[in-house]
Amino acid sequence: MELGWLLWGAAVLLLLHVLMELSPAVNFVLRIGFYYVLCIVFSALTAPVCLLVNGGRTVKNMRIIKTVVKTFKYFFGLRFEVKGLENFEVEGPAIIVSNHQSILDMMGLMEVLPDDCVQVGKKELMYAGTVGLIIYLGGVIFINRKSTTSAKMVMAEVAKTMTTDNVKVWVYPEGTRNCTGDLLPFKKGAFHLAVQAQVPVIPVVYSSFTTFYNPKKNLFTSGKIKVEVLPPIHTKGLTSDDVTDLTDRCFRTMRETLFRLSGRPS
Repeated sequence: MELGWLLWGAAVLLLLHVLMELSPAVNFVLRIGFYYVLCIVFSALTAPVCLLVNGGRTVKNMRIIKTVVKTFKYFFGLRFEVKGLENFEVEGPAIIVSNHQSILDMMGLMEVLPDDCVQVGKKELMYAGTVGLIIYLGGVIFINRKSTTSAKMVMAEVAKTMTTDNVKVWVYPEGTRNCTGDLLPFKKGAFHLAVQAQVPVIPVVYSSFTTFYNPKKNLFTSGKIKVEVLPPIHTKGLTSDDVTDLTDRCFRTMRETLFRLSGRPS
């Protein structure tokens, strides 16, 4: 009986392997499905550990979550080449901004995430089952993007928390995923926050995923991701009148870096 099950299992695995080799669509669906399963299972296993070690919702849980998620890259054959981590070593709070490409960004985030850093995410993530639970326990700050008034109130509270608790805040200024190999225009919320709190902005740029990940082409293979943490942009003395220039400066710098890391002309 056991031999029969083993033979059936081996046959199914062989069939899946053949289908993945012959069909990019099947390969893509299976790899994405496996990614979701990993997220759900590891979230369920990690949540009790966070509760036992740190007692509840706190940014300290991100150390545990980071350790777990950093193993995901080995399942998908992804390699990270990181430069500039020393630029995170600023005294006091800071706003970290980075490009936002796909659901795989979580792996890139955890590869370089500094200690005492919380992320800003959309409110809908709270309801994503065990994944929502684990990011809640990690201290992620949720924003209702459909309500401008609500988002502004949350960001005002973030400014207070950032200075009171001496934490860094990670924001995706594009506001949504963008897997085109370029940047979408930046929203100004993160830069208003930086000027309001008079804290530096630290840009983080990930090379384009398009060579190994592209949902429109059913592409999901192994690959290398270059990450560069750029020098802090200081905001001391800036006012709300300077936010547009600060946003544009950061956008230009990050876009040039994105093209350079991705090996494409600017």
